Amino acid sequence: MNAPTTDQLPVVVIGAGPIGLAAAAHLVERGLAPLVLEAGPSAGTAVRDWAHVRLFSTWAEVTDPAAEKLLAPTGWVRPDGAAYPTGGDWAAHYLQPLADVLGDKVRYGATVTGVARAGRDRIVDADRDEQPFTVHVQTADGHEERITARAVIDASGTWTIPSPMGADGLPALGEKTVAEHVSYRVPDLKDPAVRARYAGKRTAVIGSGASAFTALAYLADLAEDEPGTHATWILRRGIGASTFGGGEADQLPARGALGLRAKAAVEAGHADAVTGFRTQAVEPGGDRLVLVAEGGRRLDAVDEIIVLTGFRPDLSFLSEVRLGLDERLQAPTALAPLIDPNVHSCGTVYPHGVNELSHPEKGVYLVGMKSYGRAPTFLAMTGYEQVRSLAAALAGDREAAERVELTLPETGVCGGAGLYDDPDAIQSGGGGGCCAAPATLQIGIGAPSASGGC
Repeated sequence: MNAPTTDQLPVVVIGAGPIGLAAAAHLVERGLAPLVLEAGPSAGTAVRDWAHVRLFSTWAEVTDPAAEKLLAPTGWVRPDGAAYPTGGDWAAHYLQPLADVLGDKVRYGATVTGVARAGRDRIVDADRDEQPFTVHVQTADGHEERITARAVIDASGTWTIPSPMGADGLPALGEKTVAEHVSYRVPDLKDPAVRARYAGKRTAVIGSGASAFTALAYLADLAEDEPGTHATWILRRGIGASTFGGGEADQLPARGALGLRAKAAVEAGHADAVTGFRTQAVEPGGDRLVLVAEGGRRLDAVDEIIVLTGFRPDLSFLSEVRLGLDERLQAPTALAPLIDPNVHSCGTVYPHGVNELSHPEKGVYLVGMKSYGRAPTFLAMTGYEQVRSLAAALAGDREAAERVELTLPETGVCGGAGLYDDPDAIQSGGGGGCCAAPATLQIGIGAPSASGGC
C-alpha cells in the first residue's frame, strides 16, 4: 500500500479549547481533515479551571460561526447572545458539544511532546518543505506515538505557565519556598476550602489586569461577610487614568465595568493600593509573609499572595521547528508590533491572519492566546478570525485568507476573562498620572497626587 501524500494527511490542532475547536470546525468546513490533540480529559480543560469566572464578552462574541454551523444539525441552540457566560458555562454548553460533534477528530489525554519535520531536525535544509510533520504524543497511560501531519496549528494556549511575582520576570527570592501560600489563579470563593483560605486574612494581589480586578472584587465581596478580610493591591507602576481600564468608554461594557468594580473595592476600604512596588523577594515573617521590593522597601505582612501577572507560551515542544518570534513578546514577528502592550491597547489591534501568523517553517502556526506570547490583549473573536484565515490558506483560498472579516471593539483596557454580574457596576472613573512615585495609599481617601513624568 502506498503511503498517503502530504495533502491527504490531517492538519494536527494542538488543544481542544475555544480556538483549537474553532480551527477544527473551519477545517471541516473547508473539506480538510483535522485531528485535535487535547492533553486533558475533556474539551476546554483550561477553561474549566476558571469555571467560576464570568467572561466580559457575551455569548455572541465567544461562539464561532463555523462551529455554530457544525452544531446546528444536532439541535444545538446558542444561549442568549446578550448574556455573559462563566468559564463553566462556556465549556459545558458550547465547547464540549462542539467537541462531541467532531467525534473521533478529537483525542483526549494526548500530550504533544514534540513537533518536527519528518527525518529533519531544525538544522537540515535539504527538501525540508516537502516533508510532512511528525507530531510526538504521549498518552495518559504513558504510551508514546508519532502522528504524521500536513500542517500543525498550535492552539495550546498559555494557561499552564503563569508568570511569577518577581518584577524581573523570574521567581522572587523565596517564592518557591512559600509556595503553599501563593496562588496564580483567581480564587473561587464559592468553594468552602478556598473561602476559608482567604476569609479574615490579609491577601496581597499582584497584577494590574482583568484577573487582578476580578480577584480584588471577589475579596471585597468576601470582606463584606467576613470581618478582617483585606487585600493589598500591588502595582509596579503608579495610579493613572488607565489603571482601572476604559470604564464607560469601553465598547465591551462588562470589561469596562470590571475595572470599576475593582476601583469601588479599594474606595470602600476593602483594599489598599501599593504603587511603584517591584517585587524582589518574599520572606517569612513569623506565621505571615513579607514582600520586599527592589531597594529594600518592605510591606506589612500578609497571610496569602495571589499572583496575577500574566502567562507565557510553552515553546519547549516546538524546539525542532523554525519559528520566527519577537525577542520581547515571544509572538510571531509580524504580529508582535500590533499587540505590543508598551504601545497598544486592545482597540488598536486590527484583525489578522495567515500573513501575520506565518513562520519560517511553512505549515506551522501559533494561534489564540499562544500567538500573543506574553501580550495580555487577546480576545476570543480575534482567535476565531485567525483560524478562519488559516483554514482558508490551507485550502488554497488565498483571497479569503487575506480578507479581514472582523471589527474589534474599541477599549482602553487590556486583559482576559473577568467578572460582570451587576449592570449597575458601570460608572464613570477618575484619572491621574501614569508614572506616580512609589507610595502606599487608599484610593479615594486622601490619595496623594501623582508626581513624575511619563
